[in-house]
Amino acid sequence: MKTSDAAGQNPPVRHNRNHRAKGRIALEALSICATPAILMVCTLTNADQTALLSLVVVLASLGVFFATYESSAPRLRDIMPTVVLAALAAAGRILFAPIPDFKPVSAIAIIAGVVFGRKSGFMVGALAALASNFFFGQGPWTPWQMYAWGLVGYGAGLLATIPAKAPKSTDNSRLAECGEGRSPRKQLLIERHAAIIYVYGFVSCLMYGFILNAWSILSFYHAQASGLAGILLVYATALPFDVTHGAATVVFLAALYAPWRRKLKRIKSKYGME
Repeated sequence: MKTSDAAGQNPPVRHNRNHRAKGRIALEALSICATPAILMVCTLTNADQTALLSLVVVLASLGVFFATYESSAPRLRDIMPTVVLAALAAAGRILFAPIPDFKPVSAIAIIAGVVFGRKSGFMVGALAALASNFFFGQGPWTPWQMYAWGLVGYGAGLLATIPAKAPKSTDNSRLAECGEGRSPRKQLLIERHAAIIYVYGFVSCLMYGFILNAWSILSFYHAQASGLAGILLVYATALPFDVTHGAATVVFLAALYAPWRRKLKRIKSKYGME
């Protein structure tokens, strides 16, 4: 009787867990999409106090994301790698401060997202921005940097879940070698095509620059008063710095990605982190 009762209770428990997981994913998507949606609405409607409204939305988005991370009840062993990587990213940003936009923050956030998942990648990027700004100076730009660098790590986590496309023709003899009751592990896209992570690193830094440039336009230049020419001028002026940021991220990924990923995956496997 006890065995049958326990067996009958497992499906509802599993269903509840899946339901909560889907709810957290929906909140994450909402918090990430809210900021660009509000920016577009404010621009199209010529709303006043756009900078203040966008800042409030960014803070609310960060709050929602941090709340979803906390609601997942992570264990101390799950939190420690995120905290350590965020501290390393912040320290690296301070160390390379003399070189404009040549920082390892994006690379470390990407590594965290690939190894520990999208939420860890977001937290590493966001916490690194917050911690390093105690050295560089806090201000209304801090939430925007937290949001933008968080997205860099979050996107890497999503990229790491994409499976590689299976070959059209399957060799039965190769499947037989894997055992009758087992199927071969699905290879991930970033494992089959290693260059993808470097391309993502460069493109994600351009996205980071796009977001921070949008904040500068809303905060220091009224978008409607500047006009399209003024907006394009801001982006053109910032383009060399964004390209430098992207190139630096590729350089740091080339140096750190393979060895750090291998060691972090070993730690993840050893301590049973999910």
